[in-house]
Amino acid sequence: MMDAITTVDELRAIAKKRVPTMFYDYMESGSWTETTFRANCEDFRKISFRQRVAVDMANRTTKTTMIGQDVTMPCAIAPTGLTGMQHANGEILAARAAAKFGIPFTLSTMSVCSIEDVATHSPESFWFQLYVMKDHDFAKRLIQRAKAAGCSALMLTLDLQILGQRHKDIKNGLSTPPKLTVKNILDMAMRPRWCMGMLGTSRRSFGNIVGHVDGVSDMSKLSSWVGEQFDLQLNWEDVKRIKDWWGDKLIIKGILDADDAEMAAKSGADALIVSNHGGRQLDGAESSIAILPEIVDRVGHDIEIWMDGGIRSGQDMLKAIALGAKATCIGRAFLYGLGAGGEAGVTKALEILHKELDMTMALCGHRDIRNVGRAILKNCPFLG
Repeated sequence: MMDAITTVDELRAIAKKRVPTMFYDYMESGSWTETTFRANCEDFRKISFRQRVAVDMANRTTKTTMIGQDVTMPCAIAPTGLTGMQHANGEILAARAAAKFGIPFTLSTMSVCSIEDVATHSPESFWFQLYVMKDHDFAKRLIQRAKAAGCSALMLTLDLQILGQRHKDIKNGLSTPPKLTVKNILDMAMRPRWCMGMLGTSRRSFGNIVGHVDGVSDMSKLSSWVGEQFDLQLNWEDVKRIKDWWGDKLIIKGILDADDAEMAAKSGADALIVSNHGGRQLDGAESSIAILPEIVDRVGHDIEIWMDGGIRSGQDMLKAIALGAKATCIGRAFLYGLGAGGEAGVTKALEILHKELDMTMALCGHRDIRNVGRAILKNCPFLG
């Protein structure tokens, strides 16, 4: 079945049929009016390529590095919460697919499979993403667990001190595992493949949290703990403290302002990610691709700049690289593949993105992704 799929959007359509509504909606939604969520994709379409002909297209390469790590293409799998509810054992499957393809996988603090689970079942080391909670001892323990598991980089998310309101999650009564209401039972019954997968695994809760925090021994206590524990006082001094705790490669995620980008560069981080959390936090904020050039112009010589948000094709990826991002991160694009077909689906998503990236780069007159710049763009409303 996967052989006949040629676009990421086809994977999305299959995932919508196979994943229960509350978890599909959790993935495919933004905050409030979803204006920023939609802009992330729509703004890519406003950028045009400059086609070149009669140029040597032989011996192309999309290989580059991300914070010193060799990658098959300038892309990492971004941290996404509840990945293991899109497909049973989802984080493990995605980590395997990423490792085999040659790109980094990032495990979310709010994952279903634990750090130790992924480390045991993944053929390569991976990155870990940290949300900063008021309980700094818990944060320290998470970092220690990531070190013990051999994680090679820490990704610190700064744009989730307050949870953006996502109407669909409220209306669906999102929970992990799902509550056995009549509505949910009927919805899951229409997705037997997903149900069989979940019956075959014991991983159905937040593996990095339950059993690792005092007072959180079961799911009934988790939601109140999370609501109380996001650190509203998070500041740049905390970033420096976390960098000292970690002592290795640090990536800062959630930058959408050039002044904040300067602070990130001064913090000693190795990379920053231009990101609006997939349109799931501040609705009405600019798209990631729209703000990328400004941040590149401000701090591009001081720190590696990556971006995420709205990438649904290799062409989107190439546009981000042309505007100065050294690399990109994908969330929904790989989740569509996971929901559609597990590990094979993630692999298919990566293959599609890579093929589109490679062919579009060639048609723009380039053979090496490291040489791509703004000259390949014909029209871009986000350049001053």
